Amino acid sequence: MIYLLMGIGGMLGALLRYSLGEWIGTGGVALFPLGTLIVNFAGCFVLAFFYAATTTRFTVHPHFRSSFGTGFVGSFTTFSAFSREMTDLMGAGHLGSAALYAAGSLLGGFLATAAGVRLGTLKHRQTGEERGA
Repeated sequence: MIYLLMGIGGMLGALLRYSLGEWIGTGGVALFPLGTLIVNFAGCFVLAFFYAATTTRFTVHPHFRSSFGTGFVGSFTTFSAFSREMTDLMGAGHLGSAALYAAGSLLGGFLATAAGVRLGTLKHRQTGEERGA
């Protein structure tokens, strides 16, 4: 069953990644591969939020956790596209864009992950009505 769930998650993540890439577009070798950057930031945030929330706030079945984390988010994000785009930028002589892309990807990925963990571990704030006041 886990393999089926992993495959479904992977298929959905890949379809979303492809759709966002088509929607954002690059037109060949772009001066800056914004689509991959956005997808990878979103993936860092979503994965960190999901794992933090399912560790501290509620639990989910391990099969769902794996199918979402490894399957969906794993196929949604793309280190290989990042690497290829870095090679394309450098090969086209866009060294400044390549450096900005590399540094921005690392820093942005860390910040998105930190934000996901922070929001995923926040405790629900009860209103006076929920506390019975």
